[in-house]
Amino acid sequence: MVKRVIFSLSLGLAGGVVLSKILRTKRKAKSTGQDAGLKNWAGNLTYSTNQVHYPASVEEVQAIVKNCHKVRALGSRHSFNQIADSGENLISLQLMASVVSLEKGVHTVTVEGGMRYGELAPFLQENGYALPNLASLPHITVVGACATATHGSGIQNGNLSTTVSAVEFVNAEGEVVTLSREKDGEAFKGAVVGLGGLGVVTKITLDLQPAFDMQQVVYRNLPMSALKDHFLEIQAKGYSVSLFTDWRNQNINEVWIKSRVEDGVSTIEPELFGATLATENMHPIESESAVNTTEQLGVPGPWYDRLPHFKMGFKPSAGKELQSEYFVPVEHAYEAMMALEQIQDKISPHIFISEIRTIKADDLWMSPQYNKTTVAFHTTWKQDIEVVMELLPLMEAQLAPFNPIPHWGKLFTMAPEVVQARYEGLEDFRQLLHQHDPGGKFRNEFLQKYIYPAS
Repeated sequence: MVKRVIFSLSLGLAGGVVLSKILRTKRKAKSTGQDAGLKNWAGNLTYSTNQVHYPASVEEVQAIVKNCHKVRALGSRHSFNQIADSGENLISLQLMASVVSLEKGVHTVTVEGGMRYGELAPFLQENGYALPNLASLPHITVVGACATATHGSGIQNGNLSTTVSAVEFVNAEGEVVTLSREKDGEAFKGAVVGLGGLGVVTKITLDLQPAFDMQQVVYRNLPMSALKDHFLEIQAKGYSVSLFTDWRNQNINEVWIKSRVEDGVSTIEPELFGATLATENMHPIESESAVNTTEQLGVPGPWYDRLPHFKMGFKPSAGKELQSEYFVPVEHAYEAMMALEQIQDKISPHIFISEIRTIKADDLWMSPQYNKTTVAFHTTWKQDIEVVMELLPLMEAQLAPFNPIPHWGKLFTMAPEVVQARYEGLEDFRQLLHQHDPGGKFRNEFLQKYIYPAS
């Protein structure tokens, strides 16, 4: 309590108006119980502090950052590790979730740092625009997804951060910094997948394209052997393609193919290399109800209601699951898949499902797709953290010949020096972090471990 009073008084000296707004927003958030034993979405992580600030303007973010010794930005809490954790202060921008501007002349939209894809997408549709891709769940924040290189699928689609054309953030000195693709070149490429290390991202600008309709179909029971000679062909069957497997019987349980509908005409093949077309809507986990999955069976609909696997209006539960994900160069897709299949007897009893997707290469320093198109092996585990943490090293060992890179926001056990060695631009990124945060205000245990060399 004493600590909080001292902090409030110091802010009061900086400006009474800002102080009163900050206190109001913090009280509002606390009255909802959001800070009580604050956990991530899955419930496997309890954050190291309950000191959460809820600013409602950039000026309030500046004031908070200036008066914090250590602080981290908190998004939608969909990360499964400590990347967003702080032992002292967290900043949530959930009160800053508006569209700032829609620039039709240059086809971009600028949104505040708390905006979620599920809120942004219908607005874009209403104005005749679309994003190139979306992740499986629409409930994550735009900034959090881009800062960790989160992705959808598609052999010709980059991860979500590749649509960013400008970012605005508050650095460690409380200064507002804007970096853009057009004006800032290499520094911009380092800032987009910033892992929360440069500051608190208050605004982000995204490239848009004209709105489009899509359809999706699901094929059931594709033999894994069909992927040996046809992996890329199958991945090119649609705009976005996902393979779901429980690693039993060398079988791909479901193939989800999402295709753009051009001029209202589309072709649906009755069979796909031995897999048969589903005749009812499916959930990625066959035994689960499909009530909350996006429409299938080739029914056309707007892009934002087909690209995610789950409906915009669906509110996910507290998430009784854990997730891991590893990326390997796409040319090793089949070999890597079969390497994981060799340990199917160990992993299959402990998973709900695994998803295999592709993501196009990009030029962002801290993106797992930097200079290489990758295949992603994403696993949704049953929520037994001890078992999962014992099995992850086995998966990593099987993938080791293919130089895997873990998703920044998922669970992994790879040695820090191994992760660091996979990023060509790491030293440049460290210098960029030092430029905007020389004292390490935004550096937490996760960044210290995986970005900086061991002391």
